[in-house]
Amino acid sequence: MSGLGDRLKEARKAKGYTLDDLQAITKIQKRYLAGIENEDYSMMPGSFYVRAFIKQYAEAVGLDAQEMLSLYRENESSEQMKEEEIQRSAPQLSQKPGYMKSGRMNEVLPKIIAALFIIVILAVVIFLYQHQANAPEPEVGKSDEITVDKNKSEDSKADGKKDEGGKDAESKDDATKPNEPEEEPEEEPAPEQTLTQGAVNGPTTTFTLENTDTFKLSVKVKEGGESWIGVTDQSGQELLPQGARVMKNGEEEQLELTDQQSARVRVGRTQFTEILVNGQPLTYPNDTVTQNIIIEYKK
Repeated sequence: MSGLGDRLKEARKAKGYTLDDLQAITKIQKRYLAGIENEDYSMMPGSFYVRAFIKQYAEAVGLDAQEMLSLYRENESSEQMKEEEIQRSAPQLSQKPGYMKSGRMNEVLPKIIAALFIIVILAVVIFLYQHQANAPEPEVGKSDEITVDKNKSEDSKADGKKDEGGKDAESKDDATKPNEPEEEPEEEPAPEQTLTQGAVNGPTTTFTLENTDTFKLSVKVKEGGESWIGVTDQSGQELLPQGARVMKNGEEEQLELTDQQSARVRVGRTQFTEILVNGQPLTYPNDTVTQNIIIEYKK
């Protein structure tokens, strides 16, 4: 025990906060706060979140966040040294021949697949080139001449009829012409939705959504990554179906928020998290890892 948990707990009690009060202030789940006080990080989603939660806890109770993080790192370093000593003392197992063969096969297999892929591409290119070269060219000449002659004969017939009929033929042609429909006025296109970035206050950025009748929010974690995500309404009520949590490896949540005035998205790792508003990607204002995104919906 490094004494980190006891110092945080004493500072919390000195402020008169319960764990429920601290949960409402920091938006960190109560079980994580209790784990920090007991210096039991087994239920935490990872060391990144442990450091982030300790920093938020310390700031909420008025302690120096960097000092608390130093205590955590000292304890973490001592634990790692113990694990390294245990690993050094453990006998090393010799690699089996079968394992070495499979390792070599794993190295060679991607090269074989890449070579086959290139061969297939070359075969397709050669086939398309030969097919195009063997295609017959369209004949020009005879069809063009026939078309010209036909047009000339039709023109001569039309001239003869006009000479014979005179004004009566012209008036008859005018009477048989159909009434042309009046052109309808073009409707002005409806204005497209706008998602405008507003003020940036530390890790919190406000966006304004306008010119749309719907407010649909999609939060997705990229393949191979994970991120702690929470979505709350203007009163602080959690909107995710399973509550704020760590989402992993392509997991996505879609929320219908048309009846809400605003939504607050807490993102633990922005580099792995995509936010879409009515299908439009939201661009983070900066490269800060942990951010709060507030979207105000103007109906």
